Amino acid sequence: MERPAPTPRSRGHVGTRPPTYDAEPTALPAADPDDLDDLVADTVLDGARYGACTLRAVSVRGDSARYRGEPRRDSLLTARFGTGEHALLLVAMATGARATPGAHRAAAEACHWIGRAVGRSHARLAEDIRDGRRGDLKSGLHRLTARSLGKLRASASEQGVDPEEYAASLRCLLLSADPACRTRVFFGVGPGGLFRLREGEWQDIEPQVAVVRGEPVVGFGSPPSETPEGDRLTMDLGIPTPPSPYEPAPEPPREPFRFRTSVARPGDTLLMCSGGLAEPLRGEPELGEYLAERWSRPDPPGLAAFLADSQVRVKGYADDRTAAAVWEA
Repeated sequence: MERPAPTPRSRGHVGTRPPTYDAEPTALPAADPDDLDDLVADTVLDGARYGACTLRAVSVRGDSARYRGEPRRDSLLTARFGTGEHALLLVAMATGARATPGAHRAAAEACHWIGRAVGRSHARLAEDIRDGRRGDLKSGLHRLTARSLGKLRASASEQGVDPEEYAASLRCLLLSADPACRTRVFFGVGPGGLFRLREGEWQDIEPQVAVVRGEPVVGFGSPPSETPEGDRLTMDLGIPTPPSPYEPAPEPPREPFRFRTSVARPGDTLLMCSGGLAEPLRGEPELGEYLAERWSRPDPPGLAAFLADSQVRVKGYADDRTAAAVWEA
């Protein structure tokens, strides 16, 4: 009987040279004794299994922030709304603006606002996902995202902070707990990555926000707008600003709304991540090859193994990393 190939051993880094910073945290962020709720843990790790999918999610402070004693700018929220096969799983991740003192708070607020909005509409959203109503999903999630980011801008005005500084990118994944539903829904605003590992090869399926002239080139980094499985890539070029009691009214976000539905196959792994992981995945092929080997096994990794894999380092990339991966049974 043929023996299965051994799983490759976990590695600390990939590339020709080791990263500059230490592999482990060095300095803690400064703490205010009167505002300890403002502290952010270095690492957050979560996971679950519902329906046909297994979820792993992690958010890790980047090497640069660990060295300088700065808080993690990335925020992660995982939540289940509803029960049984009608339940809806939400993974939300946000990244605060670089070099701003309240970046971690803005990211956390963005996750909380979208979590509340999705939670209050979860029954309708779950039904739309099961029934494949892509148009309704796109328009509905567009509105929920606009309202959530509008509340974030209103919060900035209330605090007397520049809305450009108290801002965050936002990326979300919706999963149905119904085992018969294989539709996965991504939406959000801002940079990051959406990848699919299929038959040992990575596909970059991030919704594009610019018109590309010429024929599409299928492969890593250049997905087609539609696939034989019915995946469709869509986007909008503006987000309306909801009414606000604050004057002047905050401007709408400059980043376009991103939306994509993907029909999963058994054996697929779907990866949504912040820029801290998306950039080295696109920039260092060895990292993609390593993770493809690690995550193509029949069984999903445990939480500790997923954490180790997610923080394999690459020289020149030292930002926070937040990732959510879904393994299809």
